[in-house]
Amino acid sequence: MDHSQELSKALQELKRITGITLDVSADTSEEAEHALTQIRCLCTAYKEKYNKTDFLQGLLTGDIPSYDIHDRASRLHINADEKRVLFLLETKSTDDMTTEILKSLFPSQTKTYLVPMADNTTAILRSLRQGESPDSIRSIARTIVDTLNTEALAHVHLSYSSTIETLADLPEAFRETSLALKVGKLFYSEQTIFPYNELGIGRLIYQLPVTLCESFLKELFGEDIPDSFDEDTTVTINRFFQNSLNIAETSRQLHMHRNTLIYRLEQIQKRTGLDLRLFEDAMTFKIATMVINYLYAERNP
Repeated sequence: MDHSQELSKALQELKRITGITLDVSADTSEEAEHALTQIRCLCTAYKEKYNKTDFLQGLLTGDIPSYDIHDRASRLHINADEKRVLFLLETKSTDDMTTEILKSLFPSQTKTYLVPMADNTTAILRSLRQGESPDSIRSIARTIVDTLNTEALAHVHLSYSSTIETLADLPEAFRETSLALKVGKLFYSEQTIFPYNELGIGRLIYQLPVTLCESFLKELFGEDIPDSFDEDTTVTINRFFQNSLNIAETSRQLHMHRNTLIYRLEQIQKRTGLDLRLFEDAMTFKIATMVINYLYAERNP
């Protein structure tokens, strides 16, 4: 691209972000390059002065060099060294109602920044108050999810990071929360909130090579690897695990006769070779189903 094309593109960008239309001509390539530099500086200065969102978006995605963070944050009146937590909210789509609800939950005086990252994802960067504990952060996450579910009728997922000591740690926090969303939705679909430091075995499985997962399943099931179970069976298994393999309590909660539950468990044993009434087999089955889900997600992105 020659200087005239670059100059034209820079002028279009200036108009887009400021609404100002300029007519700039240059007789030589040196003049065009000089004008181009000035226009780009003007665009950057305008973004820095008037757009905290642009700065935070660039920071989250790692597009701002570390040596520039404190200076730009200072010009935007953002304390770079304040402790914060990053929430990453995923909805089917972020509409005006969702945005307004979030603004009501986090007024400007709370030092919370709402940063749109995609059509369905919003980063919420919130300052930590003195004395706030992990339980406090979990409670905030629950409030966000419950409020959006109730007022916007939106089915949402939310992950959150460990404590961020400085804005320079924000790109890593964004990677943390993005990973937590992926792992959480994949392995813990019955949940809606995924703390980064509570991903359990899902974090381990998610980072295993596909070939190793395939070898594990073949070793366990041979060539007849089960792909899925019907909904009733899945509900039964999950409730059985939640009740620590207690047949009496599971049958009571499912309003199911004890013998019916035992029959279902025996059918699973016939199909997989694993007796879920035994702890070791139950543990193996749980890991295997997580691996199967992981492989399915990898093959059907």
